[in-house]
This record gives sequence, structure tokens and C-alpha cells, in this order.
Amino acid sequence: MTTPAASPLKSNTTPTDPNTADAPQPPATKGDPKDAARQGVPTAVRPAPQGEDGAALLNEVEAFHRRFNAFPSEAAYVAVVLWDAHAHLLDCFDSTPRLAFLSPEPGSGKTRGLEVISTLVPHPMHAVNASPAALFRAVADQAGRPVVLFDEIDTVFGPKAKDNEDLRGLLNAGHRRSGVSYRCVGDGGNQAVVAFPSYCAVALAGLGHLPDTIKARSVIVRMRRRAHTEPVEPYRHRIHEPQGNALRDRLAAWVAQARDRIDGVFPEMPEGITDRPADVWEPLLAVADAAGGDWPERARAACVELVTTVNDDDRTSLGVRLLTDLRDQVFPGETAVSTVQILHILNRLEESPWGDLDGQPLTPRRLSRMLKEYVTAKGTPIAPRAVRIGGQPTKGYHRDDLTDAWNRYCPLPPEPPVTPVTPPTNPTLTSGDAVTDPEGRNRYASDTPTTEQRSL
Repeated sequence: MTTPAASPLKSNTTPTDPNTADAPQPPATKGDPKDAARQGVPTAVRPAPQGEDGAALLNEVEAFHRRFNAFPSEAAYVAVVLWDAHAHLLDCFDSTPRLAFLSPEPGSGKTRGLEVISTLVPHPMHAVNASPAALFRAVADQAGRPVVLFDEIDTVFGPKAKDNEDLRGLLNAGHRRSGVSYRCVGDGGNQAVVAFPSYCAVALAGLGHLPDTIKARSVIVRMRRRAHTEPVEPYRHRIHEPQGNALRDRLAAWVAQARDRIDGVFPEMPEGITDRPADVWEPLLAVADAAGGDWPERARAACVELVTTVNDDDRTSLGVRLLTDLRDQVFPGETAVSTVQILHILNRLEESPWGDLDGQPLTPRRLSRMLKEYVTAKGTPIAPRAVRIGGQPTKGYHRDDLTDAWNRYCPLPPEPPVTPVTPPTNPTLTSGDAVTDPEGRNRYASDTPTTEQRSL
């Protein structure tokens, strides 16, 4: 067998050190802290018989990940290490965040991430082929509660998913400590409703995106294919699993001694992190604070970075995107805007979906239907009303009806404020003007090709 390449965690002991695997060893006794050494585990990842330095231990866990995983950012390494540690402390928290490795293409290191995590957490359960019944019963066993590692999650939540509602329900309910899933148990008419505890740590890996209900409960790591400048060690299960398990045992020992500093603690959140993101990051920040060193600072920086990345995701709901574009692109400096003018502006925006929604530009009917999902400050659905534009009556929307929804759903406005998009050559449009031609095309779209189109 080829000897693995040297790594940052390689032992610095000499061949004559009695703690090395090369030296003759007496028979191991049960519970002997030197057992790991006799299995060839490097000194740096052997269990410590006495108290651990939490910060140093988390540094070693991070170094272990870096040997085999090419995560996209420093924040991702910090989040994954803290998630590993929090999995040993679930009973200290009211909720557990899902950890999601997502990528647009296969071969991006998602499965390898789960493999390395499986060596560091208690009772790992690879659930890619597990039936819902098996998962319900495994998670309900609170004495041996597993950490569920779910690969190919796109088969559950993606466009090819079919009959997986039970699994979706389990993953949603298990986020909270009080979460249970109700099922009928028994034969024929002799059945009873049983509440299965669902609370467990879950790490996911898959292609594409997650449903909003899962994404809001998750720390998202956007994986990408490893570049040639990002070398990692080949992961060999027989060699490296014992090394990860030794770190796992040390994590378990450390959290036992740090439990009193974590249980019932509500860590200070970074500015702007509230509501669901605060719920997601609370356990991870509590672990970082207990570890000390530079981990509290690194954890909060990672929290802000990863939460901001999710908030900036282009796949935010169309409704929020519509409200935001109305605020930033249509209504600056305006009290009321006609429906036709709104459509004219929105459909001309570059890098926006409005000019091509299912092959058609945004229409007055669809605009009205989307905005009616939101309400005014008075609690009534947002709807078009009679407004006066340039002294002429027409149908449109008023700023007062939209302000409350902007404040509740939209991200903070850009700085400096975006200049209103005003077509310089087209006259003011009213309800008598048509936006689309008889074939459904935007009649006001420019016929001049863009620089990008000329290069194609």
C-alpha cells in the first residue's frame, strides 16, 4: 500500500517515541487513551486524556477538513467545523441547522464533504437509500439518535422528485427540538397514532437549490469544481476514517467539559442577523464562544458572509424581486405610476426575468395577480387603482400602497439610490397604449443588439 502524502496533521514524534505506531506496544486495555496510537493514528489527532483546548481542537478539525475538502471560502470551513462540533450537543439547543452542500454540476466535492463529516460526528447515518419508515424509527431512537447524511437530495426536492412527502416532512419537522412526526402504527383496524421524535442533525448534498422551507433552516455552502490550484489529499477510507474518529472522540470529550458554557446560552448575534438566520446560527456561535481563541470572531464573520450570500441569491422569490424592482427602478421620485409605464420599465430591465416569463413578457393581469399576494398598511391586497398621470386619469399603482410591503420584504435599498429608469424617446404611456404586439412581443424593446449579443 502506498504511504499517504505528508499532511499538516502528521505526527512530529520520532521512531523511538513509545507513542508511535512503529514502536513495540503492550496489549491495549479497554478505555486506554493510547488505543488510537496503536491503530496508527497520528499524534495530532489522538484523544487527549485530560482537558482540551477547545480553540486548538477546532483548529485541528479544520485542518483535517482542509486535507480532503476544497470548500469555496474560509467562511465555509468555519461553518462546517462548528456544525461538526454542534452535532455532539443537540440537547443543548432549541434547534439544529441543516448543513447543505449544493452545486450546479456533479463532481464538485459534495459527497466528499459528507464522507469527512461522517468521521467527525456521532452515529452518522448515510441515508441516500433509506426508506421513510427506516428514517422515522432511526431518528426516534433518541438514545442512539443519528446524524443523518443525505446525499443526492435533489432526488427528494428537485424537479425529478415524486413521492417523497414523508421525507420532506421529516426534514422540516426535525429542525426544532420539539419536532415530531405523526404516523399510524398497527395492522388493519388495530392502529394507533404514534408521535415519532424528529429532532436530529442533518447534512444534505445535491444539485441545484432547496425549497424555501429547507433553505431558511440551512447553512448553505455553494460548492464548485476544484481548480487545479486547489490540491487536496486523496481520501482513503481505511486510513483516514480512524483519524477522523479520533478527532470525533476528542470533540465528544471536549463538549462534555464545555457543556455548562453552552447549554442555555444565547450568544450575541452580529448586527443585522435576526429571525430565522439567528435561529440557524445560534448553536454554531455558542460553540465558537465556548471554544474561545479567534473562533468567536471567525464565526461571526462567517455568519454574516454566508447569510448575505443566501440573501443575495438570484433565486429569491419572484414576488420579492418584483417589489424590489418596483421600489428601486420604477418609483424613485414618483408618487404614482401607470400600469403600462410600470410594464414598459420592468420589461426593459437587463438581467431581470420580466421580459421573459414562460416565454412572455410581464402582463397587466400577471402584475396584478402577483401584487395581490401582498397587502397595504391597512391590510388590504395591493391592487391597481385610478391615478392621474400628466393630468390624465388612468389605471396604475400608488406608492402609499406599496411602502409597507417594501419595508417588510425587500432588502435595504442600494447606496447611492438608483436613478429612475426613464425612456428618453418614448412619450408617457397610459392605459390606452399597448405594451405588446399581437404576437406577444414587447413592442418597446430595443431592436439594437447589445454588446453581448454582437459577440455571439
